[in-house]
Amino acid sequence: MEIRKIIETIVKDREACGGIKNVVWLAAGGSNGGNYPAQYFMDREAKGIRSQMFTSNEFVYAPPKFVGENTIAVVTSMRGTPETCVAAKVAKELGAATIGLYVQESLLTETCDYNVKYDSIMFDESDQSKTNAALGMRIAMDIVDVTEGYEHYEDAMAAYDILDKVYNDAKAYCMPLAEKWAEQNKEEHTISVMASGPAYAAGYIFSICNIMEMLQIQSPTINCCEFFHGPFEVLDKNESFFLLVSEGRTRKADERAVKFLKEYGGDKIYILDAKELGINRFKDSVAEYFNHMLFSPILNNTYMKKLSAATKIDYLTRRYMWKVQY
Repeated sequence: MEIRKIIETIVKDREACGGIKNVVWLAAGGSNGGNYPAQYFMDREAKGIRSQMFTSNEFVYAPPKFVGENTIAVVTSMRGTPETCVAAKVAKELGAATIGLYVQESLLTETCDYNVKYDSIMFDESDQSKTNAALGMRIAMDIVDVTEGYEHYEDAMAAYDILDKVYNDAKAYCMPLAEKWAEQNKEEHTISVMASGPAYAAGYIFSICNIMEMLQIQSPTINCCEFFHGPFEVLDKNESFFLLVSEGRTRKADERAVKFLKEYGGDKIYILDAKELGINRFKDSVAEYFNHMLFSPILNNTYMKKLSAATKIDYLTRRYMWKVQY
């Protein structure tokens, strides 16, 4: 069943009990970060529906009291992460309508009422308009449009139509830039990543999944808006910083951070601007919401992979994941 039909069915089914009043987004790790574009969209566009994202285990241990029969729970896991499968079970037991986003069938797909298969951002053959982050935001857009009306819905659907093409053009553009950046940073023990607003989770995923998990390099994530409230004290001419400049209403916060980094940082300050990636090929009314869908796969498939090659660290290896009890 296509996403629009799923949302229409759930909304109709829940009319008798008061309709859909809230949405929760449940996942862990990179999948949790992938829920951020949907949450960001809901925060800015939903007028009456409450929306909140939770990392899976926090939801399991301390589910909020508002979750019930008036809730849609969107639960994301590529292969059925145990904590996320339990979160889906808890959401369903509380009365929520559950939608699973998945790559491989697992206990998650057995548990959820509806399931939507997605493409992983990691593979060249993947369609970036069908990744977990892209489909999660599509669910958010359909929820708002079906329940309240979203005036820019058609512009958003047009953006989805060209998203994969825009990504592939951006990937080709970034390849030589990423190779140069990787050579410059291959000896670094710490790489700080900065982002804000609609791009924040792309920076977060780059830190925790790409640099820390895959390459075992320390990588704090810093919100550009928080940079001037403490973190800027670590900046000097030798520190490595990677800053994402988003397109949209919070761009001025990113530009403020860029100015400071350029004035007080050194040669290892790296700026990646969404405008370089072609985000303005989307209509202004919706471009802001597509920052993540360009940044996140570009960071994974060019910058992380080039750094892996430069450091000679195989990004498929792990110290603990899948190897020890945790």
